[in-house]
Amino acid sequence: MRNRRTGALLLLLVAFSVTLFCADANSQGLPQGFVYVEEVIPGIEIELRYFTDNNFIGRKVDGYLRPRCILTKQAARALKKVQEELNQSGLGLKIYDAYRPQRAVDHFIRWSKDLNATKMKSVHYPDVKKENLFKDGYIAARSSHSRGSAVDVTIVSIAGPQAGAEIDMGTDFDFFGPKSWLDNRSVSPSQRAHRLLLHTVMRKHGFKSYPKEWWHFSLMNEPYPRTYFDFPVQ
Repeated sequence: MRNRRTGALLLLLVAFSVTLFCADANSQGLPQGFVYVEEVIPGIEIELRYFTDNNFIGRKVDGYLRPRCILTKQAARALKKVQEELNQSGLGLKIYDAYRPQRAVDHFIRWSKDLNATKMKSVHYPDVKKENLFKDGYIAARSSHSRGSAVDVTIVSIAGPQAGAEIDMGTDFDFFGPKSWLDNRSVSPSQRAHRLLLHTVMRKHGFKSYPKEWWHFSLMNEPYPRTYFDFPVQ
């Protein structure tokens, strides 16, 4: 009888320890189905602009508590294939944004209503009226980023003296205007070729593009097509 009681007590202790471990892991980790991209793609360049004041708002955006890049597992695995193909040519990806909590999108909405907050207009939307950014499709009240399988990227060199340098795409990230459109003909032939390279390799590995932003891609077979998440980036 004593051995049975001792065994039962040990089982309870083990179960309790496992419960504590899982609770701690859940509190410190990510929702099921999400990963930190740098753990899936070691060495990938990451510059999360919305964690800084270098973005179209001009200040850090709500929901970005740490400069961590998060995607669904499926999107991260597909992006890894893109990285591996580019690496064969001495190139790689740089990520500007990935998963974006809904609270960040809500921040964009609040900012858009203050027509006097135009600190970054000359850099990001010089030829577009601020009140038209939503209507013209440059910002959305529901972003594919909040579903966890969209990513904003460019291409960088990874070898030689230019390692880490972005290749010329004709505009910076989050430049709102026709010059950022994929089929825009005002950029140079080499800039169009760079955009075509990025879009070709991204589409090859399962991403679809957005015609008005050369940098924006969404996984075609995304796992949460109707869910907009709001957990913070941390």
